[in-house]
Amino acid sequence: MVALVTPFTARGAVDDAALRRLVERHVKAGTSALVPCGTTGESATLSHEEHDHVIEAVIQAARGRVPVIAGTGSNNTQEAIRLTQHARQAGADAALLISPYYNKPTQRGLYLHFKAVADAVDIPLVLYNIASRTAVNIEPETLAKLAEDVPTIVGVKEASGNLEQMSRILHLTRRRIALLSGDDALTLPVLSIGGTGVISVVANLVPKDVVALIRAFEQGRLREAAERHDRLLPLVKAMFLETNPIPVKTAMGLLGMIEPGLRLPLCAMEGANLEKLRAALGAYGLGKQPAGDAERAPTLSGRRRSATVVGGRGRTAGSRRKGVRPRRLTRRS
Repeated sequence: MVALVTPFTARGAVDDAALRRLVERHVKAGTSALVPCGTTGESATLSHEEHDHVIEAVIQAARGRVPVIAGTGSNNTQEAIRLTQHARQAGADAALLISPYYNKPTQRGLYLHFKAVADAVDIPLVLYNIASRTAVNIEPETLAKLAEDVPTIVGVKEASGNLEQMSRILHLTRRRIALLSGDDALTLPVLSIGGTGVISVVANLVPKDVVALIRAFEQGRLREAAERHDRLLPLVKAMFLETNPIPVKTAMGLLGMIEPGLRLPLCAMEGANLEKLRAALGAYGLGKQPAGDAERAPTLSGRRRSATVVGGRGRTAGSRRKGVRPRRLTRRS
């Protein structure tokens, strides 16, 4: 699954044409789901109208060929409900709900927040735990109670970096919900403890390589999976030289995939980090023919085309009941 970037035009508007191209690329690469309007999609600096539009545009471009898990989280429960209702009406297959940020709810508050969204909108939900951004951890016991009480909660994107916590989640929920890595560097370790995949940043660059790693593990080719994991690690590290999604959008700009525009307070990479990023792309083979990604990679531009900052308004978007495709993400009874 890919945590999809939101491309902007040189004037700062959402770039619909580039968004459609990215969706087509992932369909051809075999990406198992598209996740627009998450952290990597710069949801925090999209207006409400833009948020709704991006989700609609991705669903329309996907045309049912790949599931869409729409980012609809907020630290305002009523706003999260509205965004999730819109995603359902637009035809999203599921919604991704980050835990409320800044207002630091208690564990009971987290439970009531997610349950309120689930009670208001009949759509499969994937919770998103990333305490480094939200300042609050969804404890395994809270997830277990939600899994017990709320049948539409089908998974969790875990970005705590804590494999012991993830193991406890699987144990306490009796593996009834899918565990998804929220960190590309931990994709293989999470698979090894019983996880089902990753919502990936680096898949914006090399979707076929991420798919191949997971497929190798699922098919029992563990040495190949480990080798693919090792090869991806330096590129993954480069994606976090600065705050996500600054490096990945900069890399996509260098490769000619999108205009690399960002919205303040995110800004262009520092010069030294930009050179490290260029070196990582070159070492991986991007700009040539990467060994693990069968489609021809764009050529690295010789000029210093780093991210630009564009304007935009800041803010903290299928009527049928169904599980999330692919099948392994559906709720276990």
